Amino acid sequence: MKKILVANRGEIALRVMRTCREMGIKTVAVYSTADRNSPHVKYADEAVCLGGPASADSYLNKQKIIDACKMLGVDGIHPGYGFLSENAEFCRMVTNAGITFIGPSPEAMEIMGSKLAAKAAVKTYNIPLVPGLDVAITDVEAAKKLSDEIGYPILIKASAGGGGKGMRVVEEPGQFEEQMNLAVSEAKSAFGDGAVFIEKYVLSPRHIEIQVMADKHGNSVYLFERDCSVQRRHQKVVEEAPSAVLTPEIRKAMGECAVDVCKACNYYNAGTVEFIVDDKLNFYFLEMNTRLQVEHPVTEMISGVDLVKEQINVARGEKLSFKQEDLKINGHAMEIRVYAEDPQNNFLPDIGTLTRYRRPYGLGVRVDDGFEEGMDIPIYYDPMISKLITHGKDRTEAIDRMIRAIDDYEVAGVETTLGFCKFVLQHPAFVSGKFDTGFVKDHFKPEYLQTKVGNTEEETLAALLAAGIHSKATVAAPAQTTTTTQQSKWRERRYN
Repeated sequence: MKKILVANRGEIALRVMRTCREMGIKTVAVYSTADRNSPHVKYADEAVCLGGPASADSYLNKQKIIDACKMLGVDGIHPGYGFLSENAEFCRMVTNAGITFIGPSPEAMEIMGSKLAAKAAVKTYNIPLVPGLDVAITDVEAAKKLSDEIGYPILIKASAGGGGKGMRVVEEPGQFEEQMNLAVSEAKSAFGDGAVFIEKYVLSPRHIEIQVMADKHGNSVYLFERDCSVQRRHQKVVEEAPSAVLTPEIRKAMGECAVDVCKACNYYNAGTVEFIVDDKLNFYFLEMNTRLQVEHPVTEMISGVDLVKEQINVARGEKLSFKQEDLKINGHAMEIRVYAEDPQNNFLPDIGTLTRYRRPYGLGVRVDDGFEEGMDIPIYYDPMISKLITHGKDRTEAIDRMIRAIDDYEVAGVETTLGFCKFVLQHPAFVSGKFDTGFVKDHFKPEYLQTKVGNTEEETLAALLAAGIHSKATVAAPAQTTTTTQQSKWRERRYN
């Protein structure tokens, strides 16, 4: 494989291209007219404009991407994540055009792209599933009866898609039909598929996922877990590896289940098996994402494995370069997603120009981004500016390093989630590891970020304490996490 086209944009396109360059592989960028001056376009050896800024005219235009490959003699396509990365039709088109798709087979995508088909596939491997209905609801009365047996609250979920769309919590029987109709309508609108099913709603859940890698020779391994429980609108904001709550025994059991999921659909390349974990550390299979994840850097930091390099080698037909027993956890890693969003206004996107943009640096700090100072945050795509990753010898050092990196990060021109992420990292519930997917709902209010420049240490600590009291947090933060008087530059710039 001598030339790879990256069918994506921004930070993930740059991430893939850097590994390609290390491997001596030429790269081709594709871009929309909105991204003409983006760093990933400049970094690539060649670049092709696909069309206008709308995704349908550019990054989702399958035929234009394949035509660009043929025109430039491309050997392989790396889809990144989002856009066409889990589109089985695109995968088939790529293969039929004689180009290597750097990802799993279209058949595996189709099985794992449907939550119901995925559940059916893994049943034979005795993988724990959340109690519920494993087929689409066709008989409302029967579904109501099963819900009574399972016990409320229950969760109505869309079979297709993700991101919290087509998902409704039902607290009592009288809400069932209304919430089901809303879930079906939302699923049809978002995914073109109105199939929904029911599951027991797990209280105080953790969202923990296992990174897997498999080759075409039958070898599969797991590269430990990532805890992605801090979310807003069912989408992740803070991720870490390893989890603060898993024991070695549970980690091994979850990892082996994840490998079995690979076997259930003849999976190869990189993938992520997602689990929900209750407050007693019982775990249940949720779904599999058949692509590289946004949060893959934390796994790379603790494992020392370049996941993109492994993806390319597997696509070439090579065997995995390591075995399960070769993998060890090295320290702890944190990742925050820096979005152009306003946490004080329900995390609404805040589109604008990066009038100032300065990345943090230093030992154990990594920034994956696709922007430069002076660039606009386009309205057409996800508003993520960057991923900020830190690594330390343990969880405390990774947190402290992240807080320092947030303070060093200078962003002006748009509101960002930096302040919110710092709030999370300093909150007693997060520091203690005693949190779940309800963190934002239980612990965060927009006014907690309305501190002004020049706050004293006592005022800042009082605000944090108020947040802890409101959330009924029971564990005090260690002394080393106490806020200092140094002000983050993102806040200085905001108020200047």
